[in-house]
Amino acid sequence: MAIKICVLFIFLALLENAYGWRVFSKGHRSGGNLIAPFKNVPREQLPPDQWFDQKLDHFSPNNNGLWKQRYFTNDTFYKKGGPVFLMIGGEGEAEPIWMVQGAWIHYAREMNALCFQLEHRFYGKSRPTKDLSIESLKYLSSEQALADLAGFIEAKNAEYKFDKDVKWIAFGGSYPGSLAAWLREKYPNLVYGSVSTSGPLLAKADFFEYYDVVKSSLSTYSEACVTAVQKSIEQVEILLRHMIGQRSLNTKFKLCDSIEESADNIMDISNFFESLASNFAGVVQYNKDNSPHAKITIDDICGLMVNTSIGAQIDRLAAVNTLLLQQSNQTCLDYKYDKMIKLMQNTSWDSDEANGGIQWTYQTCNEFGFYQTSDKKDRIFGDRFPLVFFVKQCTDIYGHDFDADYLFNSINKTNKFYLGLKPNTTNVIYVHGSIDPWHALGLTESDDSSKPTIYIEGTAHCANMYEPKDTDIPQLKQARDKIREFLHTLIADDSESDI
Repeated sequence: MAIKICVLFIFLALLENAYGWRVFSKGHRSGGNLIAPFKNVPREQLPPDQWFDQKLDHFSPNNNGLWKQRYFTNDTFYKKGGPVFLMIGGEGEAEPIWMVQGAWIHYAREMNALCFQLEHRFYGKSRPTKDLSIESLKYLSSEQALADLAGFIEAKNAEYKFDKDVKWIAFGGSYPGSLAAWLREKYPNLVYGSVSTSGPLLAKADFFEYYDVVKSSLSTYSEACVTAVQKSIEQVEILLRHMIGQRSLNTKFKLCDSIEESADNIMDISNFFESLASNFAGVVQYNKDNSPHAKITIDDICGLMVNTSIGAQIDRLAAVNTLLLQQSNQTCLDYKYDKMIKLMQNTSWDSDEANGGIQWTYQTCNEFGFYQTSDKKDRIFGDRFPLVFFVKQCTDIYGHDFDADYLFNSINKTNKFYLGLKPNTTNVIYVHGSIDPWHALGLTESDDSSKPTIYIEGTAHCANMYEPKDTDIPQLKQARDKIREFLHTLIADDSESDI
């Protein structure tokens, strides 16, 4: 590890001293993120915002600061003696539609559960501090978030006068899937069990496996799709070598700024390549998962990549880029670092990046890493965005204290605290999909019956959490049935929760 950190330091120093390069990437900021269900529900049919007086710092006895944390309640199905279901908010605004839709609501109806959803601190409307400065963000961590959940549970136990043996079951998808598992591990006296979906348990700086899974997922369409993607990236590299080719890239990929100006700026170019790769990553991650992201699927983008009538592979890559730009209502692809870094340095809650970009990037720099790298020419997306590309973002956005040494030390601390892929807990079921790249950092199999896992072939990120459909593939239906059986077993269990 010491050698690896040393090499990173040397590389960073060379970059900064020679060129003063900076880097910014849109691709890693949103993490996995559980997207709201696809079906719209009128706002008047959704539960209202509620507010909970939460501690600012759970670990400082001298800090008595409080703030208002948003939550939602659905007591429609609750009967006295029933369980309490808690949906954990994550790296985006909590969506009230989850209070009336999703697989967990079907379980709640069947099991007479009271349902809560607690928004994660610093996301959505849950704003503990006046801004997003470094001084404020020191209160943003998974450990503080778990303590928020514990405080909320204790308060609701008192408010509802629950019996001491009431069973709280936590639900979470993506980062909240990790939190659901960790909540049971750290607060077993308060949480009886958890359903952890698509949750990465292992913090890792160089998450190169992410694009390995993307490649494998694209191959489920055809190997020809994978080959076409790889060749298209190689063709982009060729066009970058001369001015005529660069001008062609401007047109093909609808670039907001002429790439000739950035041809010698490695970090701008890295950001360009990472943006092209993210087009595929986003589609794969949410492939056919019943969310808005699933409007475009692997079938759609691979269908373009193998369509020879469009032209050479690079033209097909451009067609994919245009399709994704249209989906997001963008007129051009913005790859320039300097413009975007200014947005990330805007610490106001009115900033465009205050919707989660600043916060989640801080958590990756401070706790998790999770950087989706590609650093070898023989990889599907080439070698243009290695780990150093992401480490540099941490120092440029948050300051020089957030360097490679800090990142590796923080990740080691996280894995020691949560035990990585060797959790020491029971009553948690871990659910992952084979298409979802995040399963590479999750618990997908276990020889321990006290740590059950479900690995769903053919599904993507958090697919089991969405509203069930008749057209869902059989293995997805079976997974939901297994989760239902797991919950019934927990609720019927009269033994003492192991603490």
